[in-house]
Amino acid sequence: MTLVPDGELAYGIQLPVQSQSTLYAEKWEADAGVTELAALARAADDAGFLYVAVCDHVAIPRPLAQAMGTTWYDTWTTLGFLAGVTTRTRLMSHVAVLPYRHPLMTAKAVCTLDALSNGRVILGVGAGHAADEFTALGIDFAKRGTILDEAIDGVKAALADEFPEHAGERWQFKDVGVGPRPIQNPVPVWVGGSAPPSLRRAAEKGDGWLPQGTPRAQMPDQIATIRALREKAGIERPIELGVVTEILYVGEPSWDVGERTISGSPQHIADRLGEFGAMGVSHMQVRFRSRDVNESVDQITRFGAEVAPLLKGARR
Repeated sequence: MTLVPDGELAYGIQLPVQSQSTLYAEKWEADAGVTELAALARAADDAGFLYVAVCDHVAIPRPLAQAMGTTWYDTWTTLGFLAGVTTRTRLMSHVAVLPYRHPLMTAKAVCTLDALSNGRVILGVGAGHAADEFTALGIDFAKRGTILDEAIDGVKAALADEFPEHAGERWQFKDVGVGPRPIQNPVPVWVGGSAPPSLRRAAEKGDGWLPQGTPRAQMPDQIATIRALREKAGIERPIELGVVTEILYVGEPSWDVGERTISGSPQHIADRLGEFGAMGVSHMQVRFRSRDVNESVDQITRFGAEVAPLLKGARR
């Protein structure tokens, strides 16, 4: 299923606060909590964001903890909370590391969230990257791609059928019921990652693609690869192509927002983001520089009110 109408360029956000990696979190997030998280989600809901997203780690390996931190709110618990403080925006895992969990456990969480949110889930999936985290969970890191492929099939089976059947190498199940049933049929599954196996997986198994770390200049080639692989697989239905944009600041900042931040007038930002639409991208994940939660909420609000209207018709 497609979520973004033809020609439109939608926008979503991976929420601050939920993950506290020093690689991208602002300083104020370290002291933030439920009040700030709810305010940000409500702002995105009001500003017309396609989705709010949270990411997925269970236990951060000590060697990575200095950079990544250990505060990563649980994906499904957090999305369930966000369902209660929003009304329109979709709720996305970006990304759920499916090898960490039995497919029936993931399907149960997704079905429940979709039922409670009136059909607003996007299941973003990925293979994971922290080898020691896999070790702690008793999972073979080297086989994570193969495990992910099977997990996607198992989860999809349980999302599509109340009494699913799956006979894989790692998991087998039948004659067990999964409810409540999701409102969406099907629940959209977007595949994350930019490595060749991820592009193949997105093309063959995904309703959408969530790139990870793809530079702007490489986007056209990766989009072409996905389309070619999808055609080779004989899949005719469209795929929602995404992008993670540069960090943004709407307006002329009075403080140093960093050289890699796109800042300035709404028209300037819309022009830069519109370049992704010209590549065929249908949805963008944005993030904003900010010094406190109020500034972050203001940036979300200004983007929805001042930049988003200028993106109409940006996708070709």
